[in-house]
Amino acid sequence: MREKPVERRAVLYSNQPPTPEQTKRFQEFLESRYDEEIPLVWEESWEFPKGFRLEVGLDSYDWSIDGRLRQLRSALSRIQGEESDKVIPLLRKAVESWQPEVIAEEEGRVVSIGDGIATVAELDYATYGEILLFNHGVRGMIQDLREHETGCILFENGDKLRQGSPVWRTGRTAGIGVSEDMIGRVVDALGGAIDGKGDIPVRAYRPIESPAPGIIDRQSVSRPLETGILAIDSMFPIGKGQRELIIGDRQTGKTAIALDTILNQKGKDVICIYVSIGQKTSSVAQLTENLRSRGAMDYTIVVHASASDPAPLQYIAPYAGCAIAEYFMEQGNDVLIVYDDLSKHAIAYRTLSLLLGRSPGREAFPGDVFYLHSRLLERSAQLSEERGGGSMTALPIVETQAGDVSAYIPTNIISITDGQIFLESSLFFSGQRPAVNVGLSVSRVGGDAQTKAMKKAAGAIRLDLAQYREMEVFTQFSSDLDDATKRQLVYGQGLMRMLRQGQYQPLQQYQQVILLVAALNHAMEDIPMDGIAPFMAELLDFFQLHHQGLCGQIERTGILTDQDREEIITAARERAAAWRKR
Repeated sequence: MREKPVERRAVLYSNQPPTPEQTKRFQEFLESRYDEEIPLVWEESWEFPKGFRLEVGLDSYDWSIDGRLRQLRSALSRIQGEESDKVIPLLRKAVESWQPEVIAEEEGRVVSIGDGIATVAELDYATYGEILLFNHGVRGMIQDLREHETGCILFENGDKLRQGSPVWRTGRTAGIGVSEDMIGRVVDALGGAIDGKGDIPVRAYRPIESPAPGIIDRQSVSRPLETGILAIDSMFPIGKGQRELIIGDRQTGKTAIALDTILNQKGKDVICIYVSIGQKTSSVAQLTENLRSRGAMDYTIVVHASASDPAPLQYIAPYAGCAIAEYFMEQGNDVLIVYDDLSKHAIAYRTLSLLLGRSPGREAFPGDVFYLHSRLLERSAQLSEERGGGSMTALPIVETQAGDVSAYIPTNIISITDGQIFLESSLFFSGQRPAVNVGLSVSRVGGDAQTKAMKKAAGAIRLDLAQYREMEVFTQFSSDLDDATKRQLVYGQGLMRMLRQGQYQPLQQYQQVILLVAALNHAMEDIPMDGIAPFMAELLDFFQLHHQGLCGQIERTGILTDQDREEIITAARERAAAWRKR
């Protein structure tokens, strides 16, 4: 009896079932290859996380990572036997022209392209945020989904692309390679090294956009992140895991505050990330050199999307920096990230949105511009101990126009963050630097982010300064003042002078405590205004030389006892008396 022939079938191994479009492509491939209809069966397999394998009897079509590498090796092996002086050009040509046979990935075509935006058709199953591949190594990311077309932003120059050019889905969302080797380096918005020191080894890949930690995964902000700036640490303290906005007009010292904060993290086991958005490359090079000359690049990463870079790179730069920060945070590290600045980030997003044909709203920004920054800043957190206890502290910078904090982008970010440090132009030009406006600045974490020593030393400094500013307004046109009012004005002026601090001169905690205790107990009241700065420097040198135990105890424990406080007041008054006799 003749045996019935066994029916041939095709088995597809992958971790996800094929879409209807992919199934259709598989069946067309099988019919063209075997001239018959072969049933297709899908079997779940996690051996090919980024591909699949199709088996038809003894035939195997491998689209796994290993399979693609074997195809590349096969393509390279064909150049053997050629003349040696042609090997390098042949290698380059073979690699550039090699394309593995695509079966499952959806292929579309370019409808229109220009200004860093590509409109693509025939990608029916594309998803928002998915990476697309174009000819000539151009990559893009889907940012707009319509019924028959897809809007895509390009990360590389698309001048060589034309209408009708093919485009392929990858099934992957935008990500960035991260590793500990990034520390001390300058990278672009895609994670590539741009400091001329060679490539950076990649240890892991992280999506540039990921959900913020939930409430269960967080804990309260309770550990101080000291900026080294007396005006901030005493009145508007920043805690690890907090989001504190630095806001002010152009050229009022916003970046200087962020830079001093980075410098003050030296030796405190904090990894710093500075994200430059739309800044001049020369300015960022100078900033990087300042960090390197002061030893801060040993724990700092600079992510740079320059003003000359296309808007898509400026758009993803802060998300890329945040992904790098999350990599370290989830390992239990404390991370400080500076976004300089989100005004330019919003402008880049507005540019993309208008080019994508989205309806403009207030100030021509799209309606989802609030979500643009909220999903970025909400990723900053103090993680719970179960999640490793790491933290990400964010210092976003926003530029205002003529001090208008009620503009669209500033009000959006103020409502997202946990406080703001407002820098005032009039204070800056009068010589008060950092030009912190005490009335408009606030930290919603407050004393929870201060050590006991700082909290006790700072006392009522904000109240005293508020009284001084109010009294100054009412008395500036009056010439007949009583002695109590004059004394109050002199005391307030002395406090303002004490809060002046040069750039690149962060103060340690014990130094801030000593100055605050001395000033708030009127030890400097009779010192002339021009002599306050040199007196402060001499006072700190005196304590470091003759009261090392006290200084070390405050710095180490963060506690200021009543006895310590009296010791500081007595010594400060003695030094002030000796100063006045000169």
